[in-house]
Amino acid sequence: MIGTKVTQSLSVSPQISIENIDAIKAEGFAQIICNRPDGESMDQTEFADIETRAKELGLKITYQPINPMTLTPENAAIFDEMVQNGGKTFAYCRTGTRCITLWAMAQLEKGENPEEISQIAHNAGYDLSGLIGRYL
Repeated sequence: MIGTKVTQSLSVSPQISIENIDAIKAEGFAQIICNRPDGESMDQTEFADIETRAKELGLKITYQPINPMTLTPENAAIFDEMVQNGGKTFAYCRTGTRCITLWAMAQLEKGENPEEISQIAHNAGYDLSGLIGRYL
């Protein structure tokens, strides 16, 4: 499997390449969300290249670049709406942390249990204790 399953409808991942998109499609994903701004590193595949292949395969693809200044509850709500309405979702950034943080923020803003959100993130391999602590 590519990425890490967070929920039935969401998996997160570090940066992907064009070669990964066929496997993403084969695993039944309906959409890809890119939370990584272009140009963060010289070796990263640009969004436009990922987008071209995804569209060739009939995948919905959205560019929602996130940096520390745009990691906000508003952007988390936008991310959550895309996940809720887009079918099985594959989200990526540099490490997957921004993607799962957006998911967690949205859940916490909706009043979900912080300990449960923390455990789901931990099970996926991400430590969101700094974020979760703000909601306790």
